[in-house]
Amino acid sequence: MKARPLQKLDESLLLNLPPFRRLTRPQIREILDAARTARYDAGQSVFAEGADVERFFLLLDGHIRVQRTTPQGEQIILLHIAPGQLFGIGAALGHKTYPATAVAADECVVLAWPNRLWPDFIARYDGFATQTYASVGGRLNDMHAVIVEMATKQVEQRIASALLRLITQTGRKVENGIEIDFPITRQNISDMTGSTLHTVSRLLSAWEKDGIVASERKKITVTAPHRLVLLSGAAG
Repeated sequence: MKARPLQKLDESLLLNLPPFRRLTRPQIREILDAARTARYDAGQSVFAEGADVERFFLLLDGHIRVQRTTPQGEQIILLHIAPGQLFGIGAALGHKTYPATAVAADECVVLAWPNRLWPDFIARYDGFATQTYASVGGRLNDMHAVIVEMATKQVEQRIASALLRLITQTGRKVENGIEIDFPITRQNISDMTGSTLHTVSRLLSAWEKDGIVASERKKITVTAPHRLVLLSGAAG
């Protein structure tokens, strides 16, 4: 399924995003005019693991799920990308192929540029490179934290930690707590934490009874974040 193209966007959409904060409106207009803009439905892939790195991307709206396939054929969710962030930046890392698959977690609006423009962007636009590499560093730290958790934490702690990461990165304040601001299933959480679907379902049901989380179809709200911190082992 192909992404649906969108109409021309106004430069004000990028003014306050980190890679573009130091740029003038004419510079942002140049960047937008060089971009391909598209909308992806939930579940569509923006790019696939192993495909040639041909473009880099900016997420304007929605959430991107980054996942890899293990040699055994299992899906592992590495991280989620929130609006306003660059992704698929293989050109910045010297990658020839994408190391993971980027899937729209909900309806997404994405800008894409051909890789040949990357050196020009780095050279011409103040702050573009520093913000990009800061973003890469943050994601590497997040993935390192997940690897450490997989090796050292019990399954209950891993699931609690994963929910805390999600509300920190993409949480939205609601009346009864902090809601993960995109659709997420128990299978998704299983794929994030190296646990079984049965274990995730059992723990979330128990936490819901204890007033720690509230869930409905593809929506999870953390109603007692402080108790989830204790369950994650972070307070110890």
